[in-house]
Amino acid sequence: MNSKFSKYLLIVTLGLAGGSIYFLPYIKYVFYDAHIACMNISNTQSGLLMTAYTIANMILYIPGGIIADRVSTKKALIFSCLGTSALVFLYSFNMENFAISMLIWMGLAFSTGFVIWASLLKTIRIIGTEKEQGFLYGLYYSCNGIAATIINILAVYVFQTGIDMKAGYFRACIFGGFVPIVVSIILMVLLKDEDCIPSVEDGEPKFHMADVSQLLKNPVVWIISIIVFCGYGFYMSVSYFTPYLTEVVGISMVDSGFLSAIRTYLLLLLAPVGGLLVDKCFKSTSKWLCVSFVILSGLFGAVLLLPADINPQLASIYTLIPGALVMMSYGVITSIVSEVGIPKAMTGTVIGIISIVGYMPDSIYSIMFGNWMDKYEAGGYNLIFGFLALSGIIAAVLSFVVLKYSKKNKIKCSDSQLQDKSLPI
Repeated sequence: MNSKFSKYLLIVTLGLAGGSIYFLPYIKYVFYDAHIACMNISNTQSGLLMTAYTIANMILYIPGGIIADRVSTKKALIFSCLGTSALVFLYSFNMENFAISMLIWMGLAFSTGFVIWASLLKTIRIIGTEKEQGFLYGLYYSCNGIAATIINILAVYVFQTGIDMKAGYFRACIFGGFVPIVVSIILMVLLKDEDCIPSVEDGEPKFHMADVSQLLKNPVVWIISIIVFCGYGFYMSVSYFTPYLTEVVGISMVDSGFLSAIRTYLLLLLAPVGGLLVDKCFKSTSKWLCVSFVILSGLFGAVLLLPADINPQLASIYTLIPGALVMMSYGVITSIVSEVGIPKAMTGTVIGIISIVGYMPDSIYSIMFGNWMDKYEAGGYNLIFGFLALSGIIAAVLSFVVLKYSKKNKIKCSDSQLQDKSLPI
């Protein structure tokens, strides 16, 4: 893209798209009680909806990535936004039918994960140069978080206009269905097909189906998958500071909830800062991740050493530190793909492969950590934070492997010098 303003405006729009389409899949995190009551389901049934959604996503990640590399990104994004809206509206009028809701949640895997996930990340990589990948990915995640926050706040306001819980929940869902439609219109205006196609003049090869087997055989792709697994594990696990502060430290639920909102949403504003560190200081995503993961390992490990009588205010402030560093790391983690010589035309497929392993913490950590908390109560947090400290060391070592690989093969991160031969088989 020629204009910096247009480039950043498009990133903001993509962030809005990412923040809007996940309203329904994760609606229980905002309207949990209304979600259960209006659907007339149990907590277990609510969990089954997320299980169906997660499994369907895992099945669709690779084929979705392949399709993202072969179809128009603009059409994929618009189709996904409109498809999500249709499913939200369908749910709004059938929320008491659990069987239909299960089908809707599986359908959401098609509209929010199938093609759009890889298309979003691929577009971010294509519209910027290799020297600004960290900042652009960080900006996207920051905009994504801000958009989700604003949409959820507005949805809560709409919910309060209902005469009762059911009417309010219905209105909130209808509102959540209209937002992706608005986003799709904005994408029609701002996003051009040529902005999302790697330049042939820059030596970028076209995607071929044979490339899929090459990528699957590429060990670096799987190493990056584990790095993303650890990074996303950190991202989703900072939420465990919320019950830790109430059950172990002893602060009120209100104060803990306030701190949770800061860690979950406000600290996402630091994602572009992580991107600037990658682009301007470390000149490498893998080098930054080496450093940040080691620090995170120490920060989570230090929780085990906090005295039982620690000042609650001090403990509360401390939990914001790893939360901030997590956002500065996870927000740029996908930009590591540009370091290993994978052509832009294959980005969607690579994202699909990486996502299968990378986002497994959704289905693994929740069960494992929940079991530790149920079995050991307050002692379970020592296992949780100790496990996270160990995963940080593993992620740092693997990031160092990627860094050495990049240097050894003399991969130059610039649009004009990415070659097919950069991809080992």
